[in-house]
Amino acid sequence: MTGIDWAALMQVGLHGLGMQPDAFWRLTPVELRIKLGAQAGSGPLTRARLDELARAFPDVKKGQKDG
Repeated sequence: MTGIDWAALMQVGLHGLGMQPDAFWRLTPVELRIKLGAQAGSGPLTRARLDELARAFPDVKKGQKDG
């Protein structure tokens, strides 16, 4: 599993989209995707998608490194 590439996301948001840092950090992930050109309304979260997300981003025990 790989972590979120915050540096790349910030590069796109701050430089590519010309956002101010406070505006970037207030965005939800869905809003950021829309700003990057993804279509809105991908549909409701299904159980299969929830399971996929749980595998991709498992809960970690306290003390383990995040991201």
